[in-house]
Amino acid sequence: MPRNDDVRFTSCSIKLPPLGHNSSITFFSKLQFTSQFLINSLMKPQKPLNFNFNLKKKSITNFFTNFPKPPNLLSSFRFHPPLKSSLLCSASLALSDGGNAESDLSGSTNQTVLKSPSQTQITSRDEERVLISEVWVRNKDGDELERKDLESEAKNALKASRPNSALTVRDVQEDVHRIIASGYFASCMPVAVDTRDGIRLVFQVEPNQEFQGLVCEGANVLPSKFIEDAFRDGYGKVVNIRRLDDVINSINGWYMERGLFGMVSGIEILSGGIIRLQVSEAEVNNMTIRFLDRTGEPTVGKTRPETILRQLTTKKGQVYSMLQGKRDVDTLLTMGIMEDVSIIPQPAGDSNKIDLTLNIVERKSGGGISAGGGISSGITSGPLAGLIGSCAIYHKNLFGKNQKLNVSLERGQIDSIFRINYTDPWIEGDDTRTSRSIMIQNSRTPGTLVHGNQPDSNSFTIGRVTAGIEYSRPFRPKWNGTLGLIFQRAGAHDDKGNPVIRDFYSSPLTASGNTHDDMLLAKLETVYTGSGDPGSSMFAFNMDQGIPVWPEWLVFNRVNARARKGLVLGPACLRLSLSGGHVVGNFPPHEAFAIGGTNSVRGYEEGAVGSGRSCAIGCGEVSFPLTGPVEGVIFADYGTDLGSGSIVPGDPAGARLKPGSGYGYGLGIRVDSPLGPLRLEYAFNDQRTGRFHFGVGLRN
Repeated sequence: MPRNDDVRFTSCSIKLPPLGHNSSITFFSKLQFTSQFLINSLMKPQKPLNFNFNLKKKSITNFFTNFPKPPNLLSSFRFHPPLKSSLLCSASLALSDGGNAESDLSGSTNQTVLKSPSQTQITSRDEERVLISEVWVRNKDGDELERKDLESEAKNALKASRPNSALTVRDVQEDVHRIIASGYFASCMPVAVDTRDGIRLVFQVEPNQEFQGLVCEGANVLPSKFIEDAFRDGYGKVVNIRRLDDVINSINGWYMERGLFGMVSGIEILSGGIIRLQVSEAEVNNMTIRFLDRTGEPTVGKTRPETILRQLTTKKGQVYSMLQGKRDVDTLLTMGIMEDVSIIPQPAGDSNKIDLTLNIVERKSGGGISAGGGISSGITSGPLAGLIGSCAIYHKNLFGKNQKLNVSLERGQIDSIFRINYTDPWIEGDDTRTSRSIMIQNSRTPGTLVHGNQPDSNSFTIGRVTAGIEYSRPFRPKWNGTLGLIFQRAGAHDDKGNPVIRDFYSSPLTASGNTHDDMLLAKLETVYTGSGDPGSSMFAFNMDQGIPVWPEWLVFNRVNARARKGLVLGPACLRLSLSGGHVVGNFPPHEAFAIGGTNSVRGYEEGAVGSGRSCAIGCGEVSFPLTGPVEGVIFADYGTDLGSGSIVPGDPAGARLKPGSGYGYGLGIRVDSPLGPLRLEYAFNDQRTGRFHFGVGLRN
């Protein structure tokens, strides 16, 4: 939250001193409150932060108000007129032995004062009724009010006090409270004058001043415009306490909505109609880390404190925000090395600041061995079609810096991938959260995506040896960019492992004519990721550029993009997606865009629609809840190579009579799982052929 440097910070609150019987009472008195008392009153030590956002307003309010208050402190600034108190007004009934109806009210001398019920025990005398002939509203000197609208406000507030009515002391006191409760008056004194026509009841009132200016202190993050707009309607008007209460609530609400530790701590009306508003904001002083074991006992941590602290967006000197704190907790948990994280705010000594303690419970081990299995959509035939087994040795917190090393092997009926990957999620000394990834990989994938099954029942695979380095960083909220340099050597091999340069139709399998193609690719990628809600959006753009370091190395440019948008339609959700790409230059045929399959055009086998230099694929689907985590889905897909299949080297699509375009439609079910949505779908293509598809995650 940016600071508002136009306003300086002080801290105080409303405090009303004890009053004597003859005190002249005003609604606002001198503010006497120190910032240390505010912090001590606002905070409960050792209470972990609650990030339940449905209760965030209640959490902040409790955090500020759950402590015993000093005598007479108005910790809540809502005006509540007491029914049995002389705190805000004098509720005694003065009898003046005057007889002259026009006598000066302030000059009456022989007065008999009846104490209000709040000052003595109620007796039968207090309940005696006095017949009132007239009811006047005057200023504190007994003269008529200059503003008749204020006189009307006071008279309209009266309920029991009417001409020719019999009143008790309690009736008068309650009407005094009603006048004060109207919000326009700082004090009210009821005086009874004995005249020739009977007893006249005079309410001597002191109106509030007219609002002429505002001084706001302590609002470091509260926008000046918000304060000005809140008070703008009151300029030149008599200050109304109820209106002030609404303004204070709106300011406190601004802090609550943003989860900020701030509130109005005091307000005072100065001479000349100037309102001084005191705002108290709890700034972060120090942040410390405490490592705990699973039983809550202190222990020695494996992660370096600076590695944890630099992940936090909460910084020293900022006004602490619960929302920002929750995001910081989520960020620490996504590092993958923490089991539990909590933030505890505490008063920072004698200052108006807070110290934050991060309680960290690390995972038992930063490394280990894992094994699993999966399905490859590229395998469409065979008794164990598509099944893949995998194992990995990994470490998630190298050197206590959250650096990750992963060595993995995946093996299927035809597919195999051996990969060594090292990732530094945040390069030390970098302020832009740049990550670095170094990868070495040896993979083998089926060549059927582009070249299909061979008529002679012989099959071949595409082998790739890849090594590269990539740098990635966020450059805007929800946007991430990646730059990389990748070397790749790729070639085709038969089922015995021998190099192959042509397929059954004599189409070339390499661009150079050699047993393998070498290329050095410069990679540029940008990704926009929405909130992940059903109605969110996603966009990704990728470009690879071949760099001719050696004359025989391939030079080509490949771009592709994909976008997805969700629309919530009552209980259902409509998802629209579009993807496409194009290649220019001398590229291997097996790098052509393969169209058709589980993540392309359903109803077709993988790559059965076409393979071209260009492609465009669209999809629309409607999902709807069935029961629990199970959803139903209806979908339709369309894909085309835009007539570019024939200009792929060797025209593998034309040799296999691929149509070049096609559509599919069908229905399926999805089940939420820790791996993502599990999809089982059945689709028909435009050839009236049906096919089952199984996948994990949303369709690309």
